[in-house]
Amino acid sequence: MGATGATAAGRATGMSRATEVVVYYPAGKDLRAWERDHRAGARPDAWPYGLNKLAPHVSRVEARSLPRDTVIQRALRGLMRATPPAAWRGRGPVGVVWDENSLDRLAAVPALRSRFSGVVWLTDQLETKDPSWLEARRAMLRRTDGLWVLSAAQVEPLHDFVGEDGPRVHHVVFGVDADFFHAAPLPDSPLLVSVGGDRDRDAATLFRAIAQVREQRPDVDVVIQTTSREQPPAGVTVVPHLSHTELRQLYQRASVCVIATRPNTHVSGMTVGLESMATGRPLVITETPGMADYFGGTEGAQMVAPSDADALAAAAVRLLNQPEEAERRGRAAREHVENGFTTDHLGQRLAAILTT
Repeated sequence: MGATGATAAGRATGMSRATEVVVYYPAGKDLRAWERDHRAGARPDAWPYGLNKLAPHVSRVEARSLPRDTVIQRALRGLMRATPPAAWRGRGPVGVVWDENSLDRLAAVPALRSRFSGVVWLTDQLETKDPSWLEARRAMLRRTDGLWVLSAAQVEPLHDFVGEDGPRVHHVVFGVDADFFHAAPLPDSPLLVSVGGDRDRDAATLFRAIAQVREQRPDVDVVIQTTSREQPPAGVTVVPHLSHTELRQLYQRASVCVIATRPNTHVSGMTVGLESMATGRPLVITETPGMADYFGGTEGAQMVAPSDADALAAAAVRLLNQPEEAERRGRAAREHVENGFTTDHLGQRLAAILTT
């Protein structure tokens, strides 16, 4: 299958049976380079999304690359769609992909005992995508043995989409590598940081908020990682890309992290929010559906309404004006991640789905 990757072995811990798992990643992702960079301290976790943390909870887990898109692979996928799912089920390992964009390639991998997929984007595409595209995606999802989502807001719409007789939809809470994104003291010089440029980030609201912050605290430096074409306020440093090491260094230089998103169901911004909190930084973030799954119940994060630049700015300025309060909330942020939002927690949660 042209697979590459690494293996990790562990002892099953209280699960109903020993289970072998293969995590499949897109063909273009260099898994050996990722693991090499991780050993050198340049990347979080040995595998993308920390799925190597399945190892303590299953009998064996391996990472492989999915087959590249060839004529033969397209023929296999067509054959798969024309035959009952049971015809492609074998005695091999459990096959897993992180999101629905890789599911069609996984479906054409023969002899897997079962197939599981995360679903990230689909619930925000149900009103915009062509019906024929949605029907094809629905048929593909229904051929899995289980699905998971990262936001409670996604469970009901995805369940309705795949149908009562479709695969079970699980809610799995995400986590980050809290060893890589380790805590550091707050800086002496104030710095506001915002990271992320996916399709649901709200650069316009963020920049309005930052303009207010700069007006009240012109001494505060601002660094934003984004690919947005919105014009930033004066005095803001914009960077289009950061390596994982550079990202960690930026969080650790920050006094506060601020994230603005448009309404969505897949909790855009949760990864950055958790990473910054893991470094001991207080967070101000838009409260979209499912965001409370991650940032509710802690003083380390404050959520504000979508499009509310005034509230974003006020919360950030309050933290910048009260460094002792920011430090206390930063400690709470780190504790919040350690207590339930690491990739160790994620591995345990996913394993419980794959082994039942």
